[in-house]
Amino acid sequence: MLIIDDLSVRIAGRLLIEHATVRIPPGSRIGFVGRNGSGKSTLFNVITHDVAAEHGDIEMPPRWRVGRLAQEAPNGPESLIDVVLKADTERNRLLDLAETEQDPHEIAEIQMRLADMGAYAAPARAASILSGLGFSAADQERPCSEFSGGWRMRVALAATLFAEPDLLLLDEPTNYLDLEGTLWLQDHLTRYPRTMIVISHDRDLLDTSVEQIMSLENQTLTLYRGGYTDFERLRGERLMLDQKMAKKQEAQRKHIQAFIDRFKAKASKARQAQSRVKMLEKMGPVTSIVISDVQPINIPAPEKLLSPPIVALDDVSVGYAPGKPVLRGLTLRIDNDDRIALLGSNGNGKSTLVKLIASRLEPMTGSITRASRLKIAYFAQHQLDELDPDATVYEHVRELMPDAHETKIRAMAGSIGFSGLNADKKVEKLSGGEKARLMLGIATFGGPHMLILDEPTNHLDIDSRGALIEAINEYPGAVILVSHDRHLLDACADQLWLVADGKVTTFDGDLDDYRRRVLSDRDDSVDRGRAERAAKPPRNSENRKGDAGRRGAPKPLRQRVERAQAEIARLTRDIETLDAALADGSLFTRDPQKAAALARTRSENARALAKAEEDWLAAGAALEAATN
Repeated sequence: MLIIDDLSVRIAGRLLIEHATVRIPPGSRIGFVGRNGSGKSTLFNVITHDVAAEHGDIEMPPRWRVGRLAQEAPNGPESLIDVVLKADTERNRLLDLAETEQDPHEIAEIQMRLADMGAYAAPARAASILSGLGFSAADQERPCSEFSGGWRMRVALAATLFAEPDLLLLDEPTNYLDLEGTLWLQDHLTRYPRTMIVISHDRDLLDTSVEQIMSLENQTLTLYRGGYTDFERLRGERLMLDQKMAKKQEAQRKHIQAFIDRFKAKASKARQAQSRVKMLEKMGPVTSIVISDVQPINIPAPEKLLSPPIVALDDVSVGYAPGKPVLRGLTLRIDNDDRIALLGSNGNGKSTLVKLIASRLEPMTGSITRASRLKIAYFAQHQLDELDPDATVYEHVRELMPDAHETKIRAMAGSIGFSGLNADKKVEKLSGGEKARLMLGIATFGGPHMLILDEPTNHLDIDSRGALIEAINEYPGAVILVSHDRHLLDACADQLWLVADGKVTTFDGDLDDYRRRVLSDRDDSVDRGRAERAAKPPRNSENRKGDAGRRGAPKPLRQRVERAQAEIARLTRDIETLDAALADGSLFTRDPQKAAALARTRSENARALAKAEEDWLAAGAALEAATN
């Protein structure tokens, strides 16, 4: 059990947690929520002894292993699969001991522990996790250093999950994932066998993957049973005791209902009215969609809607290198009231498509027709780095309104969430969520006809995400969304476009159907990877053998290749038989000497297999040289 007892934590003079007490039973799956800056990550630091508490204690079983996602991405020449396998230090230590131990009883004990922890199935489990996070079987054999920082953070997450610590601490694990990786992670965490605490602003993850919610509000920790929807309902019931809050929420319901009543019969507004019907249904009992102290997000409407279609693509191909299109044959249409979510794994071309639509890429072939005077607002997370850290919010807004009076500039800053003295804050002092608000305000300045949002929620807490959802549904123009936040897509999108295999197609089904497809595809990928690893001798052996025969290669070299192939196949079969025998834990009790002998034989066969593979590679190289 994890016990947080009368805990108080203060950082730089600011009290974050005060006399908090919580008891978390073993095997609990906890979602940890609270406003940005409230102290969630700091509590993790206290649990891992990186930060000292001012008062109180944190107790856990002395042998518990605590696992937390590394702050720095792994790097180096090791393959991804090796990086992940190294994360289980106990398994690696026992495997090393098994190679050097001489005492039969000690060997038997080591092998029993290896069998109990499923050590021989570990490579398959590691490959399954990597596959779930978006790495193909070929990717898993590539050096870690070949991947970008975001992909290497996925490797770090895979290593943390593979190690299966007794207490797993995850801080915003979906930040580096696409929707497909997020869906897999939700499914994986649902089956996590030990204690888990996950900080997340992803409502869907908190509804599907955890059993309790731990809330940090007003410096106090409180546990609620159920997922985030249950937590929100219970918290809402408590807030409803405040009549002022009840009246405000009722006014909000009336505002939404008034929009529905006004526009439900108007064809051009039917989709937006339907979005509000869904929002009203999800509100349930009168509870606040956005907590009262969350600044609303405002997306200005265009002065005048344009004649549809506002964008039309006809047989378009687009890419970055001549003759190598990323997407091809695109024939698409976008109208004023479209709400489109782009689906597809990272690397399939979603960013390429939105850059094409936003005129940041020119088509290689085909034609694009855009409405006259079309204004497109494009927001992507990487744009946050383009803000001047030494400039204030006021100065950024003034660049958009160089001839305006200070009063108007400050009014504009206030409309995007920076009223009063907040407009004089430098960008370097802003939180990630505040930077996102500023960038969104800059991108949408002047009232665009189309809004493209590429991962807009990464730095927003749950309540701010609710404000963004409300703003999108109030906005009358077209919206294109790329996001791993399924709740955002559910609330705002009414069309799903799948970007895959160089094409863009309409996805027939909803996000539940897409989730089932993603999990099924990743399971199939794991099965294919296992089949490839089990297919010995090494890849291309049959091709090389056939080519050599056809070319009339020297007979001794062909025989050497064939002998190596036969030896590889024999040793592989023997190792599989030994693994099956060693997987029987009772063997170590019944006959420890036999178990030790089998373990030694397996180690010898593994070394022999490695040598046979080296011989095969050398013989193959010699054969190629002789026949060229």
